[in-house]
Amino acid sequence: MNTEKSGFQRKKPQEDIIYGVRAVIEAVKAEREINKIMILKGMNKDLFMELKQALNGKNFQLQFVPVQKLDSLTDGNHQGVVAFVSPVEYKLIEPFVEDLLGKGEKPFILVLDRITDVRNFGAIARTAECQGVDAILIPAKGSALVTADAVKTSAGALNRITVCKTDNLKDSLFYLQQTGLRIVSCTEKTKIPLYEVNLRGAVAVILGSEEDGITSDLLNMSDIKARIPMRGEISSLNVGVAAGMVLYEKTRQELYG
Repeated sequence: MNTEKSGFQRKKPQEDIIYGVRAVIEAVKAEREINKIMILKGMNKDLFMELKQALNGKNFQLQFVPVQKLDSLTDGNHQGVVAFVSPVEYKLIEPFVEDLLGKGEKPFILVLDRITDVRNFGAIARTAECQGVDAILIPAKGSALVTADAVKTSAGALNRITVCKTDNLKDSLFYLQQTGLRIVSCTEKTKIPLYEVNLRGAVAVILGSEEDGITSDLLNMSDIKARIPMRGEISSLNVGVAAGMVLYEKTRQELYG
């Protein structure tokens, strides 16, 4: 099979696409930050086994797609595999928070539970950077990741704010609790208004999915739940708008009491 055209290309600004079995395997071995890998349904067995061996023990997001999808993404011989490489390097939340605490700082972490809209993610990141969030924590699967569209929507904020990715959001939140951060869930499933909640100091604020809010496991382990007061008949806000309100409230409390 001809592989001369397999390799690397840029289809959009800031979005790295790697295609071809050998190129993707080398990217995996080099520990590139890969958002997801698309694999052809019914891919050549020998090529698939080679790729599968390289991915063994890794936790990449995999999608099995028809050939037309892969053809639309590349100009060359993709050999049945395309990888999307993140424009930024993801961090681990544990060493990041430990470093902040070691410096005597009070970490401010924004936790996004299954936010899937890339533009919502970008807009939230922009607000988070403006309001002094130290890091955004997201799950490795079932969540929007840092893509070219997210970077653009964030007005470059995703190049300035740390993004941490975790395989288990519940375990990471438990770690944050054990290190002294209060876990605050922003949800309509409480009567406590946001302005009555103490957001000063070390805190992790959770915002939930556009579809169904924060998962019950995360709600149950939260130290406190808070709702944004509303007077209209619609029961919930766009998560990007809610993020702006919650993050501003923390800034207001710390600056003005």
